[in-house]
Amino acid sequence: MVSQEMYKLGSKKSTIRTIFEYGRMRAKIVGEENIYDFSLGNPNVPTPKFITDELINILKNEEPCSIHGYTVAPGDPEARELLAKSINRRFETNFSGNNLFMTAGAAAAISICFKALSEENDEFITFAPYFPEYKCFVEATGAKLTVIPAQLEDFQINFPEFLKKINKNTKAVIVNSPNNPSGAVYSEETIIKLADILREKEKEYNHPIFIISDEPYREIAYNNVKVPYITKYYKNTLVCYSYSKSFSLAGERIGYIVVPNEVDDFHMVYGAIAGASRILTHVNAPSLFQKAVGRCAGIPSDISIYEKNKELLYNGLIEAGFKCNKPEGAFYLFPKALEDDDIAFCEKAKKYDLLLVPGSDFGCPGYFRASYCIKTSTIEKSIPLFKKLAEEYNKLL
Repeated sequence: MVSQEMYKLGSKKSTIRTIFEYGRMRAKIVGEENIYDFSLGNPNVPTPKFITDELINILKNEEPCSIHGYTVAPGDPEARELLAKSINRRFETNFSGNNLFMTAGAAAAISICFKALSEENDEFITFAPYFPEYKCFVEATGAKLTVIPAQLEDFQINFPEFLKKINKNTKAVIVNSPNNPSGAVYSEETIIKLADILREKEKEYNHPIFIISDEPYREIAYNNVKVPYITKYYKNTLVCYSYSKSFSLAGERIGYIVVPNEVDDFHMVYGAIAGASRILTHVNAPSLFQKAVGRCAGIPSDISIYEKNKELLYNGLIEAGFKCNKPEGAFYLFPKALEDDDIAFCEKAKKYDLLLVPGSDFGCPGYFRASYCIKTSTIEKSIPLFKKLAEEYNKLL
């Protein structure tokens, strides 16, 4: 009667959403102020005033049909040109509006790229820890997702394992930096090595291998760490960007795909992206927000709250006895769980109303994710509870 595969996806929520909903129910019992929900990556920093001001300006002064009507499928031409100029200023690239395709956020951008590139027997590779929705996005196209185990000491790419798994069916490699959930930023050395390997494999297999760069956290990077712009290192790169995190516009669903002129068969690739957008019922990205982000592109957001939260949570967990790499970007900590079974660990944390996501969901068992894009006061109140949780484990030693 219905697709069993779609029913399974619709009836079984993601672990993250399940934990979040548990928190909502639990808050009714113990009070919202006593729930320490580190589950969702939902920005708590308010949308910047310059975005709100521009939205008001557009709504007051522009023709309603141009604000709320359809745009051409690739997106509003003015917005795409403004965005291309912003990218060029920041990263010394040479894009025009014709290199951009506007999307309803990064999830749509990634899904469109998977659908556009997928052919029979294709495989996509990603590196643990990874965003778990990649799996259903890839498999929805009929392709296979191959996950490379994590390089635990620094969460850079595990190249020995990657070289074992790449093969003639590999169509693309998915890169997410700054990374969800580890907060790691792939170094320039890592990107150069990845690009060199892919160029060799393109020659060996006699077909393009793409990098799909998933970049919703690009602007959330700390201590002036460099986040390499991958199109400058490897020509067959598609950049998937979203303003969900940098401008706190998660619910508005606005982003884009960059398709460089240099990609093999540019017109075929761009046309396939347009076709995938069409078949995925993506008529056009929200018109109002295309205009707003185009005009505000390149204005830096204030990430000082995230930086403060990062330091507070990281230092608190280290003091409590947890082991954790210090994140260079995004707004997540990815510490080692206090037992090998990360799922059991996260269940025990619920006793203290600490809501954490098991690392197994990200292809990295034995760890857990804590999202610190929450109120600073919530983090401050949570630290004694993390210490109690750690003390409980210490008693078992």
